[in-house]
Amino acid sequence: MKKLILATGNPGKVREMKQILAGLYDEVISMKEAGVAVDVVEDADSFLGNAAKKALAISQLVECDVVADDSGLCVDGLGGRPGVYSARYSAEGTDEANNAKLVQEVSQLSEDQRGAHYECAIVLARKGKVAFSCECRCDGQIILQARGSEGFGYDPYFLLPEYGKTFGEIEPAVKNKISHRAKALAELRQFAEQEK
Repeated sequence: MKKLILATGNPGKVREMKQILAGLYDEVISMKEAGVAVDVVEDADSFLGNAAKKALAISQLVECDVVADDSGLCVDGLGGRPGVYSARYSAEGTDEANNAKLVQEVSQLSEDQRGAHYECAIVLARKGKVAFSCECRCDGQIILQARGSEGFGYDPYFLLPEYGKTFGEIEPAVKNKISHRAKALAELRQFAEQEK
């Protein structure tokens, strides 16, 4: 039986990744479901570095494939911040506090400086070695009023101009085709299918 462990404790990511990778493995489970309790310090200076740290650390403890992602929001007018610090941008590190800090900082910027992108790095590891990695992005802009209750993190403030909607308003089925994570997981899926 082919099993994949998702190296994340974020329930929103687990939900998205399970939907996108459905059918690729016999079982796709979270670290919690696998009974793996490892706290990997994400101190790399890139999304790819953090994803690799997580995937490699957990793949040394289990007999199956492990996939980790590290992703975040990069705002043009903030010099790419919050970037790798997206999950812990505020002192509290909650979605509410992170979003409040983002809105406060972005409100100082002119509209043309509010361009932003979500970036996602994916690493698949086996027995302590990287088997596959990629990075993908999704472009948009930051708005100052939250819209929608779908998604998680900065999604209600991330507007996709071509849809006229935020990630907080777009249905999960659409987000799971166009997001930074969806694009990266599609590349992972392609790699895994070629291996079969």
